[in-house]
Amino acid sequence: MVDWLAGNRVRGTSTERTTSAGFNDGFTGTGGWKELARTTLGSAGDDIDVTGLADKRYLMVLIDEQSSGETYGRMRFNADTGNNYTTRYSSNGGSDSTLTSFGSCVNYPPPVSNQVAFSVNYITNKSDKEKLVITPDSVGSNTSGAGNAPQRRECVSKWTNTSSVISQVNIENGTSGDFTSGSECVVLGWDDSDTHTTNFWEELADVTLGSSATTLSTGTFTAKKYLWFQTYMKSGNCDYRLTFNGDSGSNYATRWSENGGSDVTSTSTAFNYLSPQGASTPRFTNTFMINNSANEKLGISHVALQNTAGAGTAPERDEVVHKWANTSAQITSLTVAASINTLSAGTQIKVWGSD
Repeated sequence: MVDWLAGNRVRGTSTERTTSAGFNDGFTGTGGWKELARTTLGSAGDDIDVTGLADKRYLMVLIDEQSSGETYGRMRFNADTGNNYTTRYSSNGGSDSTLTSFGSCVNYPPPVSNQVAFSVNYITNKSDKEKLVITPDSVGSNTSGAGNAPQRRECVSKWTNTSSVISQVNIENGTSGDFTSGSECVVLGWDDSDTHTTNFWEELADVTLGSSATTLSTGTFTAKKYLWFQTYMKSGNCDYRLTFNGDSGSNYATRWSENGGSDVTSTSTAFNYLSPQGASTPRFTNTFMINNSANEKLGISHVALQNTAGAGTAPERDEVVHKWANTSAQITSLTVAASINTLSAGTQIKVWGSD
C-alpha cells in the first residue's frame, strides 16, 4: 500500500507526491485510501450497516467487533439477503472449508462468548463483475487473558452480483449474542481518479537503525484506534519479537503458521512473536491492529522472509495473529527485538494510524 519513490524513500519530493497516483503516501499529495463512511453502534444490536457509499474501484473494510455473549460477524452487500455469496476459509490453520450459495460472506474466527474481534477486508468493486473479497486473516481474542491464544480465520469470498457496485456494507450477527456499543465498521475507498488530500492513514512514526542494536523502538506516538505498521528487519539467525509501551510482563499471546504448516501457539509470554521463524536473511512484515484502550489489543501480521538469495530459492512466510492483554491503555509505542544476536543497521519500523 506504499509507493516507494526514488532512492527507496517512502516520502518523496513535492513533485513526486503531486504527480504520483494511487497507493502513494497520501499525506500531503493526492489520492490514497479515503474514508467513505462508517457506522459505530451507540447501543447493543445485531447489525452494523454502512450505507451511502461512493462508487470506488477498490474498498478496504475495517471491522471492530465487540460482543456480549456469543457473536459471529458475517458480511453482506447492498442489503442482499439472498443465497448469492460463497466463501472458502480456513480456521486456525486447518484444512479449507467452503460455503456455497450462502446468505453472506463468512469472515470471522469461530465464535467465543464475550470476545473482541478485528478484520481487514479488501474488495474489488466493478459493477459488471462478481465482487471478490480477501480477508487475509481475521483475529478474535478468544477467552480473555494472555493465557489464551487468539484465534484466526483466513477467507476469500465473492458476491455474485454483476449488475451494480457496492453501495452498502452490512455486518450481521449470526449467533445469539449482541454486538455491544462501540462496535464499528469503517469503509475506505480508492480508485485511480482520486485527487483528495484526506488520506485515512496518517504517518505516526518512522525510525531506522543507523548502527546495530539489541532493540528498535518507535518512541512515543499519538494514540490511534487503528494502527498499521511495517518493518524491514535484518539480523543473524533469530526470530523477531514485539512489545508495546515498554511492557515486559507476561501479557502477550500469539498464534502463527510457518509456510502453511499447522498453527502453533504461545501464551503468557513477555512479548508477541512478530516473525517466529529463525532465519538470518532479511524479512518484511505488514501488520494491522485494533487499539481500543478498554479491550485487548489484537494484531494481524503477514511476513515475507527472503531465504537464500536468488530466484532458485523460494521465500518463506509467516501468518501471525497476536494479542496484548492490556485493557487500560492504548498502544503509543512499539519495540522490536531479535531473540539472539542484534538488529542490523537499516532495520526500520514505519507506523500509520487513524481514529
